[in-house]
This record gives sequence, structure tokens and C-alpha cells, in this order.
Amino acid sequence: MKEFIVDACAKGKRLDVYLTEKFPDKTRSNVHKIISSDKVTVDGQIVKPSHKLNGGEKICVEEINAVESECLPEDLPLNILYEDGDIIVVNKARGMTVHPAETVSSGTLVNALLFYCKDLSGINGVKRPGIVHRLDKDTSGVMVVSKNDFAHVNLAEQIKNKTATRKYLAIVHGVIADNAGIINGAIGRDKVDRQKMAVTSDGKPAVTEFRVLERFKNFTYVECKLQTGRTHQIRVHMTEIGHPLVGDEKYSARKNPFNIKGQALHSHTLSLTHPTTGERMNFTAPLPNDMEEILRQLRKLQ
Repeated sequence: MKEFIVDACAKGKRLDVYLTEKFPDKTRSNVHKIISSDKVTVDGQIVKPSHKLNGGEKICVEEINAVESECLPEDLPLNILYEDGDIIVVNKARGMTVHPAETVSSGTLVNALLFYCKDLSGINGVKRPGIVHRLDKDTSGVMVVSKNDFAHVNLAEQIKNKTATRKYLAIVHGVIADNAGIINGAIGRDKVDRQKMAVTSDGKPAVTEFRVLERFKNFTYVECKLQTGRTHQIRVHMTEIGHPLVGDEKYSARKNPFNIKGQALHSHTLSLTHPTTGERMNFTAPLPNDMEEILRQLRKLQ
């Protein structure tokens, strides 16, 4: 049982929205199901997910994990870049979801990890064991996974404090004039389409550095470095400056002339300090074949 008093600033918010903010590891649909299962009371009363709050109410949540189910091991291909007693570094394939969600229960990186390795940190619950950070389903590249809670906490702190650095490679529409730049725009839920993120006045701070690697007739090959780690950050920021990612159907209306399923975005390098030894480590995932083929075609046209 979890009990707390609603913040005064939450006046007017829906109950499901408020609880999603309180429990960021839960999706809104997950919270919606918990409320609908009569596991939540407001001032002792069972209410609907759409119930509007006034501020100052007492909320009791009986079982926040009520709808979670065990994630089952599956024998799926894994590209292991590095492994020791504390961490596993993988090169995630484009098209693979990181962890189970409302609409995905199998075929994820977590399913594969559970088959490969029985010891994963349990901080994020049964659906996200070992997952310190994530990549979008259609983003490929390097990720670190924790084998124990000590490593998980340490790595999460490094990401939070920006001592762990991540660089991505992307192919975007249009020719970027500047050789380098910084995109500083707070990111939050799109006001119209809740399945999308957008640069918003009330979003969370987000900063992306970019550097041009190659220019082509109608496209640009760039390296992006994250200073923060918001959902869809690079995809949103590049769209915001008028250069959406090739293949990004969610954020770009431009035609994709290449054979790539999903956005042309790859987590290329990850630098971190080993949680036990203190050694500074650098991991690189080579550019996937689909992006290499796009670059080959573009260079041929130069």
C-alpha cells in the first residue's frame, strides 16, 4: 500500500495523468488499468481514471504492480560487445523492442537477456530487469545492462550526472548549413498526439549537440551527442530544426527513398566508468548495414 497527499499544483489534473507522473516507470495505460481494477482510492472513494483532482486529497494505491506479469526467457539472437560480472554491453538490433510493454509481451531484448543470463538487476521490476537506459525499437546500437543492483544504481547515477556519454549517428533530410550546433529545447508530450513527443514550453530540459560528418545533395550525415536523455530526443530535436531523420514515420512526412525500416539512427558509442573497478571504458557498435547502404548510395551520387 502506498499513500500520499496530492500536491496543490495538481489541481485540475486527471487522476491517471497524476499517477503516471508519480510512478514514471509505469505507462499511462498501465496506471489506467490499476485504477480501473479498484486498486486506487481518493479520500477513501473508488473513482474513475478521469477523476479530476483538487489538490490536498489523500490517495491510496493498493497494488501499483498489480498488472505486471513475469517476463519469460526466449532464445533470441544477441550481439554481445562486452560482459563481466557486473555489466553486459549489447549492440541492439533495429526493430527489437527493449522491454515488454502493453502491446509487446515477447521478442524483446529483456526476453533474450533472461534466456542468456539469469542474473540481472531487479530495480526496475519483472518487466525491465537490468535495463538502465533504453533505445527506441527502431534505433540500433550500443546499450549497457546491469547484472546487479549495485551496478544499476551506479550506472543510473552516471547517466543522470552526465559522466556517462552517448554519441549517435544519424542520416537526416536536408543539408545542414552549420558544421556543428547545440539544440536546446524542452521536450514533453505533444499536445495533439499523445503518442508523440514535442518541444514544449512545459517540457523537461533537453540538450542535443550535433556535428556534421558529411553533406550530400538532399541529406546530411551527422553525429549527435546527448546531454540529456529524453524520450525520442534526437528525433524531436532534429525535426524541430527542420531536419527530420530519414525513415522516421512518426516525426517526418518526407518520403523515404531508402530501404530502411525505421529511423536512420544508431547508438554508436557509449563511454562509462565501470561500477566496480572504476576503469573508464568505451564501447562502439559498428554502423548497421542498412545505414551503410544509404551512405554508399548517397556517396555514389556525389
